Amino acid sequence: MPADFAWIADARRVVGRRGRSRWVWARRGGPRRLGTIGSSLLVLGFLAYATLYLQIDLTRLGQLVPRLWRLVLEQYYPPRLGYLVKESYLKSVLETLQMSYLAALFGLALAIPLAWCASFNMSPSPRLLYPAARCIIVCCRSVHEMVWTILFVAILGFGILPGVVALTLSSVGFAGKLFAEEIEAIDEGPVVAVRATGANRMQILAYAVLPQVRVAWTGISIYTWDAAFRASTVVGFFGAGGMGWHLRRSVQQLEMHDVAAILLSILCVVMMAEAASAWARRRVASA
Repeated sequence: MPADFAWIADARRVVGRRGRSRWVWARRGGPRRLGTIGSSLLVLGFLAYATLYLQIDLTRLGQLVPRLWRLVLEQYYPPRLGYLVKESYLKSVLETLQMSYLAALFGLALAIPLAWCASFNMSPSPRLLYPAARCIIVCCRSVHEMVWTILFVAILGFGILPGVVALTLSSVGFAGKLFAEEIEAIDEGPVVAVRATGANRMQILAYAVLPQVRVAWTGISIYTWDAAFRASTVVGFFGAGGMGWHLRRSVQQLEMHDVAAILLSILCVVMMAEAASAWARRRVASA
């Protein structure tokens, strides 16, 4: 079989009765393969067109790592680690933890009833509450937490409160969508059985829905806190307090060695939070 026509056939080795093997050629779906090749060519062509239209100089990517390394050595090294043990900075780390905890807690508390109304199979009013709840979730998800922070800082002023409100809305959009999808994927059998006993909506939720989504919701809740914590480390850059506020002040004062120390501390704290959330998710999955 010529190599140029290998895409139209598959080769199989068939063993005969006497132990001898031979090759058998079977035709493959040509139109499907042509569609795959055509789609790939269209994607590559669009990437090439976008690169030319945006005037992206790909040769400059080779200079990225050397320039970054030179910048770090000249301006950010060595990091001033003594800045991290200041009382004001340690207090900001605690504020960041509190901000993420409160935002995740309030966001999950609001996401549960929203998810109940936003699930088409369990919504009390598929015509009214379902589109309204979906609209709220979409609005919370469509705006980035940084934009929410800027908005609420302008309304509520500087401090932790606008950061908590902004991250709460972000958590509502994130957890609400995933909660609703888990409810829509449940088995309807237990729901029908519990409803046949005359149970109300709260009893159906407690005895037919929650047992099926408990593990998934727990993992989503842990990940929601993880996402809120990672965002809370930088929302202070826009005036919401915490570690990000110290980062903004150091950047504005051109204290690059302090900036390097703060970035290292943020990286370490986020990695520890990620490890803790991964451990919690494994425990939930094993349970």
